[in-house]
Amino acid sequence: MGRGRELLRYSATRLALAPIMLWLISSMVFLLLRVAPGDPVDAVLGSRAGAAARAVMRTRLGLDQSLLHQYWHFIKDLIHGDLGQSLINEEPVSQIITQALPASLELSLTALLVAAVIGLGIGFSGIARPEGKLDLAGRLYGIGTYALPPFWAAMLVQLLFAVILGWLPIGGRFPPSLLPPQGSGFLILDSLGNKDWASLQGAIRHLVLPAGTLGLLLSGIFARTLRLNLGRTLQSDYVEAARSRGLSEQKVVLDHALPNALLPVLTIAGITVASLIGGALLIEVTFSWPGIALRLQEAINQRDYPVVQGIVVVVAALMVLVSVAVDLLVALIDPRVRY
Repeated sequence: MGRGRELLRYSATRLALAPIMLWLISSMVFLLLRVAPGDPVDAVLGSRAGAAARAVMRTRLGLDQSLLHQYWHFIKDLIHGDLGQSLINEEPVSQIITQALPASLELSLTALLVAAVIGLGIGFSGIARPEGKLDLAGRLYGIGTYALPPFWAAMLVQLLFAVILGWLPIGGRFPPSLLPPQGSGFLILDSLGNKDWASLQGAIRHLVLPAGTLGLLLSGIFARTLRLNLGRTLQSDYVEAARSRGLSEQKVVLDHALPNALLPVLTIAGITVASLIGGALLIEVTFSWPGIALRLQEAINQRDYPVVQGIVVVVAALMVLVSVAVDLLVALIDPRVRY
């Protein structure tokens, strides 16, 4: 009962800090966009527009007001859930995010699954013979994938599997010859729900290269984390106590060492999936994947303040929520965690 109250208090504290973190991130983005070089009016009218037209546009966009007044309106609209409209095409920012976010989530979750399966398999494979050939290969794999430049790996994968072998599409998210299935925006789930097998095949074929490349690059983190934590856990006193009771090494590893060694991996998985939502920019650009990171890059190039602010706020909110959820999950399943 006491632990339940402590967990509830810890949860309330973490959730109470979330709005403060979002406010700090939103304020920082607002200020950075205002002090960065460039003028959004040039993106709308062009650099050759006359002074009168530029003044009218600045008034229309609210850029003629003081910085404090702009900030107040930005925070007030944000509290009411209004992310504004794009300066370029006047499309609601919430609609832009709704269209792009499912693509990024589909890519990120698939890549995370690939990374977890490959990384945990490699990290666990060398534990039977520490410092052996298999363990050394796993360490080299972890270091190599972590140090590999994402854009270089993506272009190499494109060249091999799309250009030379011709097995998979070079980019995009869906075959241009087909109409994408309507629904949630997650093309694989929508294709399954509509029983549209041609769309399902096309969506999977386009997903394989970007998700596989991103998953391979991330798998080294999982492999190194599991290897280090599992090796440290196998030297713990409670593991030695389990061995002294006559338990087999397989049972000691699977029942006693592995569950505790996976807890840091769970934390890393939560942080990774949160950062992937907006951090897979190079992969999305290389594979022309219409996700939130690609849309953010376009908005930054166009100096589209509302779109940049809206995307950053939404991605930050998702990262905070995932971080809080992972912290609460770890605190719930690990009795050693103190609040």
